[in-house]
Amino acid sequence: MSEVSTIGLDLSKSVFQVHGVDVDDAVVIRKRISRAKQLEFFASLPPCLVGIEACPTAHYWSRRLQALGQRFSCEAVGAHMRVRVLEVGLSG
Repeated sequence: MSEVSTIGLDLSKSVFQVHGVDVDDAVVIRKRISRAKQLEFFASLPPCLVGIEACPTAHYWSRRLQALGQRFSCEAVGAHMRVRVLEVGLSG
């Protein structure tokens, strides 16, 4: 299995969705993790970039993940939604 370089983390109330890719954008991780197991999971990974949707808890989790050596990127959902709507509109 290739080493993960970037992770997209979908935060929710109790179960988080993790999607990780390697440097070639091949999927290497796709799993659901409970809130209780999240820090344990990220502590077991090599340092990588973790992208999190901007939300009220994003900065809390970014501080916790950065303490484990992970890099962090917080993205606004509205910007991605506008881009996706344009892509769909242009293709269909």
